[in-house]
Amino acid sequence: MNAAQRWHLPSFAGWDCTGKAGMTDRERLGLPLHFVETALQLEVARATSHLRRQSAPMLLTLLQDGHAELGMRIAAGNLLALDGDPRIDPLNPEMIEIAGGQVSMGLPADKVEAVLERHARLGLSRDWIEKEVPRHNLELAPYRLARYPVTNSEYRLFLLETGDEEIPTSWAFRRYPAERANHPVHTVSARAAQAYCDWLSTRSGRCMRLPSEAEWEYAAAGPQGREFPWGETFDPAKANTAECGLFDTSPVGAFIGGESPFGLCDMGGNVEEYVTDAYGAYPGGAEVRDDLVALHGSYRIARGGAFSRFADLARTRRRHGHNPRSATYAMGFRLAETPR
Repeated sequence: MNAAQRWHLPSFAGWDCTGKAGMTDRERLGLPLHFVETALQLEVARATSHLRRQSAPMLLTLLQDGHAELGMRIAAGNLLALDGDPRIDPLNPEMIEIAGGQVSMGLPADKVEAVLERHARLGLSRDWIEKEVPRHNLELAPYRLARYPVTNSEYRLFLLETGDEEIPTSWAFRRYPAERANHPVHTVSARAAQAYCDWLSTRSGRCMRLPSEAEWEYAAAGPQGREFPWGETFDPAKANTAECGLFDTSPVGAFIGGESPFGLCDMGGNVEEYVTDAYGAYPGGAEVRDDLVALHGSYRIARGGAFSRFADLARTRRRHGHNPRSATYAMGFRLAETPR
């Protein structure tokens, strides 16, 4: 079975990115109305059965093995969640140093048409891509960014210690999903993400915060300005988006080969990540009053795409936000740190 066959999903015919009345989220994901299991879902189930008696060190080794099948890595990570993932330390998350300096972000105006053509099957609105224009330079101070997005186990400690009332709606019946301890937390608000940063800053004595939009994009695209964190061409084996067929969060770091130039994981797919910025036109650009403006007026930018959305949102330049009219928006976040 070749890669194209392995990640084949039912036809995308009928996909409508404008969200016309009468379409279900299942239809927007290109799935039939009857129940189906994708190749990757079946692969994870088989691998889970095979690995369930393995030790935690063996599971960690397999999760980080770039030669292992994707389904095997995901299954290993899921089982590791129940044993305790040693990569996850709520009070001392792994941070990557980024030097900053003079950087570029955004999309040249003459590249908009090419982006629309590459993703023509998704029926993208030109407005959505024009929000990325123009490409421009700015100065970034040195900063740190977490290797992984914040996970369920980290968010659990925050809730227990603070009494914050925003329990993720993705936690069924408000029950902590121990079996997904090392999956990114999602269905949280920008307010909760900021509250988490404030709590961890106090708890750790460090300056934890959400990244700026520019910091996020530079960390994802690198000095090369990559289209996707790993390169110029989309690959469903490198990002947990709808194209890979999992339709669920995955253990952080399972999509090996999809890391950004700085070694940051899951910056394309898994969950969307809030940044500090509200939407506004880039310097020299025109403000785009799209559907999100109509819904919110002012709205917080999110970056990186998600397991429930398509490849275009995994582009490093894509500017997005939460759409409360759809249940398929998986909103999470990643920590930044200002060095003292």
